[in-house]
Amino acid sequence: MATSHNKIFLAITFLALLGFTACRNKPTEEIPEAFQLSDTMMKRCEFTQAKLSDVKNELKLFGKITADNNKMAHVYPMTGGIVAKVNVELGDYVNQGDLLATLRSSEVADFQRQLLNAKSDVALAEKNLQVAKDLFAGKLNSEKDVMASEKELEKANAELHRIKEVYAIYHLNEGSEYRITAPIAGFIINKDITQNEELRSDRTEEVFSIAQITEVWVLANVSESNISKVALGYEADVQTLSYPDKIFKGKVDKIFNVIDPTTKAMKILVRINNPDLLLKPEMNATVNLKFSENKKMIAVPSSSVIFDKSKNWVMVYKSKSHIETRMVEVYHQLGATTYISSGLDENDQVISKNGLLIYDALND
Repeated sequence: MATSHNKIFLAITFLALLGFTACRNKPTEEIPEAFQLSDTMMKRCEFTQAKLSDVKNELKLFGKITADNNKMAHVYPMTGGIVAKVNVELGDYVNQGDLLATLRSSEVADFQRQLLNAKSDVALAEKNLQVAKDLFAGKLNSEKDVMASEKELEKANAELHRIKEVYAIYHLNEGSEYRITAPIAGFIINKDITQNEELRSDRTEEVFSIAQITEVWVLANVSESNISKVALGYEADVQTLSYPDKIFKGKVDKIFNVIDPTTKAMKILVRINNPDLLLKPEMNATVNLKFSENKKMIAVPSSSVIFDKSKNWVMVYKSKSHIETRMVEVYHQLGATTYISSGLDENDQVISKNGLLIYDALND
């Protein structure tokens, strides 16, 4: 029995020694080191301080490019007649005084007759006045007769002056030819005349419209719900289908305080410099108005905001080894700027470039 007990004791002791040896040889678990931003990653990141800023917003409108009606001329024919020749086409540039079209007109021929009659009347009145003065000197008539002759000469000169003014204003020449000329320099934006057409003397529509487009207007519609958001002087970014990558800068110059009964919208006028003549009347345009909401919020670069798990986050940098993943409430984003309603304090430093890499490293 003793021998049997000794064998059991030796077996237990041997197993205990084996267990102890195994425990001594088992490798210990490595404790992971805390996250620290490397110098290489620091160079790839950008950091921006959160600032308290005026909240800006924008309003998107649609409209059309139009010519400035203060720099536009509508050309009407002074008389009827047959169109002998048309010298310009739609879109042509003309200088002031350039010939646009020529008409053959019996009415112009009548002006020629009136001019000749007026000249003849002046010559006759001058002769009658001289005769009256001679008779008065010879005591053969009265001073009243001289004064009457002077009045007749004044009337004849007034009529001659009138008909000469008509010739000067409408650039009339001798004969029956009527020349339609450009009253201002600019582009032909409307043409309603063709060769051999008969123009009525009572026509009320213009035959040409000429506009200077070095400065143009954009007429945009504002819905009733957005009228309160519009004010004079607001900055406007204007884009067109013709130049989708180009932004034209302008300002709200006029607000038409009337609602169009058809569109249920109010119009505003945006004035834009157009020195390269890229913008043409009747182009469709998109207008983005920029305005202040008259309140302040924390603003950060939009590139610093990370959207994940249906929430918005920013990486707040304290030091290389102290970077916080901060949940924030976004008020709204305007281009490269995002306004934060809660979650950030003024002067917090956020990672504004490659923050997503840091976010993934800390939150995987």
